[in-house]
Amino acid sequence: MSAILDRVAAFPRTGLVSGPTPLEPLPRLSEHLGVELWIKRDDLTGLGGGGNKIRQLEFYLGAAQADAADTILITGAVQSNYVRCAAAAAAKCGMKAVLQLEERVAGKGENYRRSGNVLLARLLGAEHIHYPVGEDEAGADKALRDHADRLRQQGRRPYVIPLGLRNKPLGALGYMRAAQEVLAEDTGFDAAVIPSGSGATHVGFLAGLRALGSGMPVHGICVRRNAAAQSARLQELSDRLAALLGVTPWLRAEDIRTHDNALAPGYGQVSPGLRAAIHLMVRYEGLFLDPVYSGKCLAGLIDLIGRGEIAPGSRVLFIHTGGFPALFAYQDELLNG
Repeated sequence: MSAILDRVAAFPRTGLVSGPTPLEPLPRLSEHLGVELWIKRDDLTGLGGGGNKIRQLEFYLGAAQADAADTILITGAVQSNYVRCAAAAAAKCGMKAVLQLEERVAGKGENYRRSGNVLLARLLGAEHIHYPVGEDEAGADKALRDHADRLRQQGRRPYVIPLGLRNKPLGALGYMRAAQEVLAEDTGFDAAVIPSGSGATHVGFLAGLRALGSGMPVHGICVRRNAAAQSARLQELSDRLAALLGVTPWLRAEDIRTHDNALAPGYGQVSPGLRAAIHLMVRYEGLFLDPVYSGKCLAGLIDLIGRGEIAPGSRVLFIHTGGFPALFAYQDELLNG
């Protein structure tokens, strides 16, 4: 099955991730939680504040360069880490970035719309456009492609990074490589936990493990959809990933584990459990989690330990997907909740 990783290596990529990210123990938090907790520091992928999306963008920007594109277009929530990373990747590659921000989180004020990832993307020189709906992937992709058509009429060469499922999941290839990094350093983990949103990070990491012969359970903590809907999404993504690589699907339904135990009250919304998880990580280990992905991932892990789904003393790998700039957009909820 390692031949599948050879197929991954054949895709163009930009080299935005300079090398393996650190794998570190978390001794104080481990003692507090009763497990042996390690962290994969994908908050340190480097470019533009780092985070998991840099791994995905390596392959999307590689495809854009192969198409001789001069502009990338991408959709995300107002405080999306993905679009901030895309703006940084575009700058690094000498391209322009058009960021389509969708209204995915209701009830947020001016601070949410101006600080954090929005501020950084503006500093990076990105153009912002807006889409009024937060749960319409097909509509958002169409709006982005329509904008790309207008850019072509102006003589630009745009490349669209799509949001919906019915597209090539190039981003998942980046996390197949991340799985390879982990197994090259340590094969002794009893389980991994990972945020599960668009699904490319989760499916890519899981697919990489299985392709390399590892049966490590991967618990995906849902940040946007309930567990049933997310599992269905991941199954479709895994099938599309296999088609992209030209192989028979190799993930089984039982490989896909999703938990919506930290999802409430919804995407991008703060709960007491999320707030407690962010405080725990920073006060025990000095590491910042974000309120949309990595913070909810830790909140979900804490719940799994409390319910016995992850046994005391287990060696657990936490995939840190970054996202600290969003903390500034949530300061009132995190400090005054």
